[in-house]
Amino acid sequence: MSKKPFNAVLPGWLRSGFINLLDPAVVLATRWGVHPNIFTTISLLLSGLASYFIAVGSIRLAAALLLISGMCDVFDGSLARHSGKVTKFGALYDSALDRYSEVLFFFGTAYYFIRSGWYLTSVAVAVGLGGSLMVSYVRARAEGLGFECSVGLLQRPERIVLLGLGGLVHLYTFVGSIWIIAVLSNVTAIQRIVYVWKIDQGNPRKADS
Repeated sequence: MSKKPFNAVLPGWLRSGFINLLDPAVVLATRWGVHPNIFTTISLLLSGLASYFIAVGSIRLAAALLLISGMCDVFDGSLARHSGKVTKFGALYDSALDRYSEVLFFFGTAYYFIRSGWYLTSVAVAVGLGGSLMVSYVRARAEGLGFECSVGLLQRPERIVLLGLGGLVHLYTFVGSIWIIAVLSNVTAIQRIVYVWKIDQGNPRKADS
């Protein structure tokens, strides 16, 4: 029994269009024999740099690095599929480093706002991090139980775009992005839980505890 999924903030055509723009670079990287995990690692390193720069107050530079990191994260998946190097370990490596990337950036962001005396915003950063990790966890757990669960308003691409563009514009838009993520990431996690629950009502099964 299928349910109509919740639409993400970024429409599918926009995501597909961006991925298509990367095709020439993907073809070139495939020809050179570049392994997708290299870009996965670069994405993590860029997130680490972004975390450092946000911690010291260079918000626009940090935001730019975060967006480039996000591009690398999209690129590695496209490269893996195009080069025929899709592996289970590669998927695990990508997911694990994505989580570390988010943790690094959110930690740097929390440090900046605590140092600046924006304590309420630092709480929002912590809530946003928790919600972001829960979005990923609920999907992984659901898929481990046999459910497809890629629904929700605020997935990882949306979070990166919000933080990146918000940071490039102004400090206040960056703060606004953090509050949006604090709310909508947790809404997305709940959406996924409800989505799986509705499917399971029509197809009851015994799940591991």
